[in-house]
Amino acid sequence: MKLSARNVLAGKVVDVRRGATTSHVKIQIAGGAIVTASITNEAVDELALKAGDTASAIVKASDVIVGKG
Repeated sequence: MKLSARNVLAGKVVDVRRGATTSHVKIQIAGGAIVTASITNEAVDELALKAGDTASAIVKASDVIVGKG
């Protein structure tokens, strides 16, 4: 698979929680951080996503917001 996005975070699916129309997919990436993506249930079904699968979080955004605590 070729992508134009440069921010590809490879990891392992640790949880998929289905809602009425969307699912929250948690992917554990290098270093132990977890990235959560909200995607349609249809996409989860098409990708056959489940805990234990190898997957990537692909980030493509026009803005990055930084906050300081």
